[in-house]
Amino acid sequence: MEGFQAFLKRKNIVLSARRYGIDALGAMAQGLFCSLLIGTILITLGTQFHIPFLTAKVITINKVGYTVGGLASFMSGPAMAVAIGYALQAPPLVLFSLVTVGYACNALGGAGGPLAVLFVAIIAAECGKAVSKETKVDILVTPMFTTLIGIGAAWLIAPPIGSAASAFGQLIMRATVLQPFLMGILVSVLVGVALTLPISSAAICSVLGLTGLAGGAAVAGCCAQMVGFAVMSFRENGWGGLVSQGIGTSMLQMPNIVKNPCIWIAPTLTSAITGPIATCLFRLEMNGAPINSGMGTCGLCGQIGVWTGWIAPSEAALKNGAAAIAPTGFDWLGLVLISFVLPALLAPAINGLCRRAGWVKDGDLKLP
Repeated sequence: MEGFQAFLKRKNIVLSARRYGIDALGAMAQGLFCSLLIGTILITLGTQFHIPFLTAKVITINKVGYTVGGLASFMSGPAMAVAIGYALQAPPLVLFSLVTVGYACNALGGAGGPLAVLFVAIIAAECGKAVSKETKVDILVTPMFTTLIGIGAAWLIAPPIGSAASAFGQLIMRATVLQPFLMGILVSVLVGVALTLPISSAAICSVLGLTGLAGGAAVAGCCAQMVGFAVMSFRENGWGGLVSQGIGTSMLQMPNIVKNPCIWIAPTLTSAITGPIATCLFRLEMNGAPINSGMGTCGLCGQIGVWTGWIAPSEAALKNGAAAIAPTGFDWLGLVLISFVLPALLAPAINGLCRRAGWVKDGDLKLP
């Protein structure tokens, strides 16, 4: 047993929840962001502003033409797999082999492709690391072994993982339609909390394929956390903190939350309020790429996703019955209120009550 543990240590194979559930998952979200999300943004910009370079088919694969944005989205599987391998500190030959593994796994996983990529890329990367530089013909053995393990794992587990993730996502979305008030609260709070925790809400939403009302509730929860923390900590962190949290990430507050969990009360209660307002009053739907549901105001990706879903629903949303609409003033009002105005008003007000109760004190929200 000691010899096996020494081998794992020598190979930098760390079997831990943090390595796989935080490092790998967070990196996967970045890979997804740099491929699928950027591709969606480019497609939207090209379509809406009639930019020829962004609307022209630049390459044809299997008789299917792809624009620049379409090609970026098409490569989401390899991007996610390589990002995961990078987070696991895979050596070069393993890392580069994950390109093929990621593509195959995402294709076999269907709607649940991202979740399948997460599991399979971890398996392939760790197995590849185990054999790396163990033979004199490493240039052949390592990429061949990594590819075979990855493709084999993808063939075995990607389809059922994809089906399970898709079914669970469908259950959440249907439940939100049937019970928009309760599910609006639940989805908003849980996804918002995930956004602030050192895990990836974007990856979770992408894995579950959250669109429609459930996607709208997720957007509400993420915005409540980001804008809420940004505004209610303005006195401690000024404009720099406002921007870094409001357009960056509320995860910056995690060290402070560990010291005093009470600072989390205000944005979390805010998400419990804005979630059902989004689902019941404004019927806010996020029908862009599912990853946008977990982005909130990060780079305004949540808002871009809602806008994209209005005018050109994503493939995932179309499968769930979404259709393009001409947004009304009421739609825009709902988006602005849910994303910015309500979190900026409610979170500081609730936090003020927490301060009066002595639960939150000056300096508790100061960023390191």
